[in-house]
Amino acid sequence: MKTSKITYQGNLRTEATHIKSGNKIITDAPTDNEGKGEAFSPTDLVATALGSCMLTIIGIKAQDNGMNTEGISVDITKIMRSNPRKIDEIIIEFNFGYKNYTEKEKSIIKNAAKTCPVALSIDSSIKQSLVFNL
Repeated sequence: MKTSKITYQGNLRTEATHIKSGNKIITDAPTDNEGKGEAFSPTDLVATALGSCMLTIIGIKAQDNGMNTEGISVDITKIMRSNPRKIDEIIIEFNFGYKNYTEKEKSIIKNAAKTCPVALSIDSSIKQSLVFNL
């Protein structure tokens, strides 16, 4: 089954539709690459997918281990390079609020983040910098 359909809207904008749910995502080229920057850029989506995947896998491991990870958030910073134009680094900063985890739980969380499918799929030339505010 197809995953999505993407249609070019003109003016460096696309609309992606998730086939199964019908949910839509708009992308715009960033302002530093001739775009309006009014929506996620495609490279923003790559960086955001990494953080979302990490949180999802942390959630799965938390369920398996009886841990409460609801409310954990990540801040994503994407750093581009120019020649060739590509993502150079993605900084993922985890914010755990006031939750107190044991050393074993912290290890589970960190390992889950580092082994999510998106993290494992991104080319090794893209630096993934993880910051855990535990």
